[in-house]
Amino acid sequence: MLFNVRNLFSIAKLAGTSKQLLRQFWCGLPAQMNVHLKGRDLVTLQNYKADELKYLLWMASDLKQRIKHKGEYLPLMQGKSLAMIFQKRSTRTRLSAETGFALLGGHPSFLTTQDIHLGTNENLTDTARVLSSMTNAILARVYKHNDLDLMTKEATIPIINGLSDLHHPLQILADYLTLQEHYGGLNGLTVTWIGDGNNVLHSIMTSAAKLGMHLRIATPKGFEPDFRITQITEQYSKEYGTKLLLTTDPLEAADGANVLVTDTWISMGQEEEKKERLKAFQGYQVTMQTAKSAASNWTFLHCLPRKPEEVDDEVFYSAQSLVFQEAENRKWTIMAVMVCLLTDYSPQLQKPTF
Repeated sequence: MLFNVRNLFSIAKLAGTSKQLLRQFWCGLPAQMNVHLKGRDLVTLQNYKADELKYLLWMASDLKQRIKHKGEYLPLMQGKSLAMIFQKRSTRTRLSAETGFALLGGHPSFLTTQDIHLGTNENLTDTARVLSSMTNAILARVYKHNDLDLMTKEATIPIINGLSDLHHPLQILADYLTLQEHYGGLNGLTVTWIGDGNNVLHSIMTSAAKLGMHLRIATPKGFEPDFRITQITEQYSKEYGTKLLLTTDPLEAADGANVLVTDTWISMGQEEEKKERLKAFQGYQVTMQTAKSAASNWTFLHCLPRKPEEVDDEVFYSAQSLVFQEAENRKWTIMAVMVCLLTDYSPQLQKPTF
């Protein structure tokens, strides 16, 4: 006899078994977490609650376990297509989105400003509406964050931020999955940022406290994070009972840190500021001397690409460096975002401890 879900539901009704429990057995739908992300945008982690962030990380762990470690094929994106707009260069975001979406059975389309009319013969509003009629989601790497905000208003499909001048949420989800795997949990960790007050830092600031992590930030004078983001972070710190420090002293920020994080000092579009920035960031290179102030179980993260002035080889290639695991996890977290925003699938893996 052939069984499908409808047959099983009928049998369950006769046996007095709830549909929810049977669905959990058959489809992997967890009964213990009521999170619904289908149809949402992912433009900033500020818009995601603690349970929603945890759910995304749970989904990433589930997909990594089932696909990478168990060798299963999960065509969850079969019949779906992804428009990938890239105004800037990309290695990890492009590869992780393109290969990840294809691995799930979908069709990704990589679009640069040289490939489509956006910005030349067609405005953003028209492009968003056209892509909404042909694809199931848009992942966009843009210069101006306002372009993403406009896109979310004009598109009828989920918009995913692949990087903007204000936020880089996909990177931080990868960072959190990496720390979750290494430490077995996130709650109580102290994360130290040493470097520029940029988009990567903003995404940490709008999410770390929600997961119970303390944050210590060192930036040179004049290169602080966005004031509005700082205000939000201070509010989150009070709300979730975490500690927050903002300083100009890298060693003070590194004191007791479990995680040392840095990034490029010169982002794409800032090349003309190189000389000024290199001078301002003297003393901000992460070295083993920096790590002496950190906790004994310290680790190091960098979203890549890395330049030696930001972190020396001794730290970057050390056993404490998680940068290449972090890079791989971009793929699993992007896949998790796609699955959560476009399908009803839920994790089969036991929920991790956060």
